[in-house]
Amino acid sequence: MNVLFEEDGAFKAGSVLADNNTSLQIELASGKRSKVKTANVLLRFEEPAPAALLESAEAEAENIDIDFLWEASPDIEFGFANLARDYYGHLPLPAEAAGVLLRLHSAPMYFHRKGKGHFRKAPPEILQAALAGLEKKRAQALAIERMSSELQAGQLPTEFSPLLAQLLYKPDRNRLETKALEAACAETGLSVPRLLEKCGAITSSHDYHLGRFLFEFFPQGCTFGDYPAPAAPAELPRAAVTAFSIDDAHTTEIDDAFSVTPQASGGWRIGIHIAAPGLAIHHDDALGTIARSRLSTVYMPGRKITMLPEQIVEAYTLAAGRDCPAISLYLEVASDLRVTGHETRLEYVPVAANLRHHDIEPLFNEATLAGELPAFPFRDELKLLWELACVLEAGRGKTGVNQSDYNFVVDWQATTAQGQGHISISERRRGSPLDKLVAELMIAANSIWGRALADAGIAALYRAQTAGKVRMTTVAAPHEGLGVDCYAWSSSPLRRYVDLLNQWQLIAWLKAEAPPFTAKSEALLAALRDFELTYAAYAEFQRGMERYWCLRWLQQENLQRPVAQVLREGLVRLEHLPLVLRLPSLPAIERGVRVRIEIEKVDLFEAEARARFVEILAEPADEPAELGPVNLSDGAFEEPGLAE
Repeated sequence: MNVLFEEDGAFKAGSVLADNNTSLQIELASGKRSKVKTANVLLRFEEPAPAALLESAEAEAENIDIDFLWEASPDIEFGFANLARDYYGHLPLPAEAAGVLLRLHSAPMYFHRKGKGHFRKAPPEILQAALAGLEKKRAQALAIERMSSELQAGQLPTEFSPLLAQLLYKPDRNRLETKALEAACAETGLSVPRLLEKCGAITSSHDYHLGRFLFEFFPQGCTFGDYPAPAAPAELPRAAVTAFSIDDAHTTEIDDAFSVTPQASGGWRIGIHIAAPGLAIHHDDALGTIARSRLSTVYMPGRKITMLPEQIVEAYTLAAGRDCPAISLYLEVASDLRVTGHETRLEYVPVAANLRHHDIEPLFNEATLAGELPAFPFRDELKLLWELACVLEAGRGKTGVNQSDYNFVVDWQATTAQGQGHISISERRRGSPLDKLVAELMIAANSIWGRALADAGIAALYRAQTAGKVRMTTVAAPHEGLGVDCYAWSSSPLRRYVDLLNQWQLIAWLKAEAPPFTAKSEALLAALRDFELTYAAYAEFQRGMERYWCLRWLQQENLQRPVAQVLREGLVRLEHLPLVLRLPSLPAIERGVRVRIEIEKVDLFEAEARARFVEILAEPADEPAELGPVNLSDGAFEEPGLAE
């Protein structure tokens, strides 16, 4: 006697060695013996042999039309043997009965299992829905295969065009396009951006990195849309000063300017003039909402995304040749450069000149200050302000930092082998007389105004540093890195929302009006939280783009064997370039040792370079200078001590 039985979800056949009523001792064709419960036996037969039965049953099952079998089956629950008798029109042979069983079992959409060997056919509506789903999956599989084949052939499927950004930066793995892209990448061995570049969907590695940032932070685009023109500031007095600014050549958001007025009684009246867009923009109007959503100007080599519309920047930047609305802090400075008092005013400030670093620094630097300064515009004023800055710096108990800033200039009209844009990178040591002049006067303004708001009981957002940690806070806490008892960013209202918010508070204080924000208002706390997160993200993006342009510069200049300094095990920094690379082949070498490396491969999409150690060049006498903080603007100065 032979039996067909079900075990672990599979059908097996074997010869009966012993029948114990409730169980059987079975020997399979493989020779293995097994104990099978009688309830699991589906069919008993004498012939053919067990192995032959399963082979014949599989052949029978392949020839059974499942649709006809469904039509022929009853609407009630049935056993497979009964259906086999109806299907064949005679008492089925063992192989025929087993064939029907296998066919029923293989079509769960058509037949629902109701027990061992028992089934019930699926209702018509459920079957149709299941078949439709199956057809949909089949069509989807064909679509995935087609799109994947097109991608592998270097062609972009038509479905991809409206989804490129999502596929690149936030793929939905449930979409067919994503599945096709992943399959094509697996077949070609290419990364997603490399494969899409091959298909012509990405024309620039630069735009790939910029697109990722825009996708996350500017999903609706960088345009400002329509907004009502702000009302002109109320009538303000005109300051009797001649003001000038000091900025990088590419700066358009000129937030600060200075003036020097000799006093008849001796000493000077030093003016620190800050652009005042807060006089026309209100925190709850359209432009205030725009500034709140962007929170800061975004800087990157060759481009920027301003916090405020260009027309507003042009209207309130401290441009030369016109009277500009400003908040002015006047320092009363004695002949020995002691600050004896200060006063804050709202006024129009006549700006006479916008001085630029590249014009002034060759004439005004450590070397020229040590001798006789040559003649140039505002020479005497700059020298006095620098001398005052030295006094202010000493009063804080701080000294300048030995760091470098790097200026990135992109000529978008030029084209290189790496694509559109020729990059120039220049190193500039931080701490020059011009740097110190601007930094100390900004620190003075932000510290004095922060203290004034705190003393008046008016809420503000402060920059604090304790135990080495820099953070934003609503409390007028010390900034240990700067050596001041409080520090409220107020000097860059055209490019930072915190400064604009603090300016609104300052204006309310000067006008003796209720300030727009209170210390515990949700709007103030939310602005603090969002600004800190967004500002950090913008800075990280800028660092990433600077790294990208450094790698492009290496390719552009065909610099294959640059010199680097060892930072630590497996890590080097290229000389005169803000680029840190991993160097697995670097032997155990002390920090600061100069080495020559070889650039083996640069991947602009990954913003990475593979390099190897070549040789040791020399050991410098001193520790290498630390990398300076990120240059947060195209010329807008970031006060020392704020690098995080």
